[in-house]
Amino acid sequence: MTDAAATQATTPVRAETPGAWRYSPQLALVLSGGGARAAYQVGVLAGLAERLPGLAFPILTGVSAGAINAAYLAAQPADFKTRVAGLQHEWFGLTGERIYRVRGAHLTADAIRSAWSAATGRPRPPVNMHGLLDTQPLREFLTRAVDMAGLDRSISAGRLRALALSASSYTTGVSVTFVHGTADTPTWTRAQRVGIHATLSVEHIMASAALPIVFPAVPLGDDFYGDGSVSQIAPLAPAIHLGAKAIVAIGPTNASLAAAAVPTGTYPSAAEVLGLLFRAVFLDALEADAERLRRVNRTVAAFPAGTHPVDGLRPIALLLIRPSRELASFAQGNDMLLPRSVRLVVRAIGGDRAAAADFLGHLLFHPNHTSQLANLGYEDVAARWPEIETFFETLERTG
Repeated sequence: MTDAAATQATTPVRAETPGAWRYSPQLALVLSGGGARAAYQVGVLAGLAERLPGLAFPILTGVSAGAINAAYLAAQPADFKTRVAGLQHEWFGLTGERIYRVRGAHLTADAIRSAWSAATGRPRPPVNMHGLLDTQPLREFLTRAVDMAGLDRSISAGRLRALALSASSYTTGVSVTFVHGTADTPTWTRAQRVGIHATLSVEHIMASAALPIVFPAVPLGDDFYGDGSVSQIAPLAPAIHLGAKAIVAIGPTNASLAAAAVPTGTYPSAAEVLGLLFRAVFLDALEADAERLRRVNRTVAAFPAGTHPVDGLRPIALLLIRPSRELASFAQGNDMLLPRSVRLVVRAIGGDRAAAADFLGHLLFHPNHTSQLANLGYEDVAARWPEIETFFETLERTG
């Protein structure tokens, strides 16, 4: 948070259209993860685009499913509102079959080997975990929907300064942020996190979105990578390292909302345990980082006028948008929306229990579900509009 890589800010210019603004290159959009829950982000973006048709985010960072949304927005041509409309169209056509399929052959072969070893008493080699589900359908979808060659065109056109996607290295345990940007885009090295230059591809998105255990790890170079949220202790940091003066962060969870609890005296199912782990991964880091940023802002504001804070500290305006309702409640009892083969696996590990709704919600890619999440995001923007409008008007006045 103390990196001083920001370039000199330019003064924002109000567009001719009422309610529309064009901002300096220091405005960033941060999209966190959460599987199918990232549909909530799409609704928020639609609400912002409708009310601020000239809005632009020159810096975009994403992790997990948020990496999919960030990459799509960064690579597409046209104005922000048109790009968001295209993203909505893609999301509302998504079903589980277009994201994953059961690794039937792998699971069956592993079960046979385990049974044979148990029957014969012979030791067997360690099992390589390639994920419960095969994500080749997601790879095919991304290859069609996201034109990664468009990143360079967006940079040349001035729409984009940098796109940063984060993934977790299974070799080192470090959070690696892959940055595709302008020639002067900075990199960084901090404790347990680094930022490196990369020519981003669909494989980087796949790596960032590879939910541990559920989705297979993705090879990039000599390492294998998994979901970027697992080891990302500072989700806002990539945007700050890239020079952001103001950040809009959209998270699919809200710490103030209670998740479904496992009934007292009931041993938790595997799905309930995974749901708890996913909640911790996708919730705690963003909330904690937002608190740290607010403390830094208060510290900087306490310095006497005319003095410069040490270590390059600078104020960063933050607008954090989170669901007003617990998103797990939308998934509860809707496992029938899963592909049949996936539904059988989910039920086998207790995913149909009420307390497993957090886990189920990550996999529930279906228009009947994701459209509800997007609608909530849109409604949350409307409900918080006075606060959101004040945030952007303050940016316009202060630069």
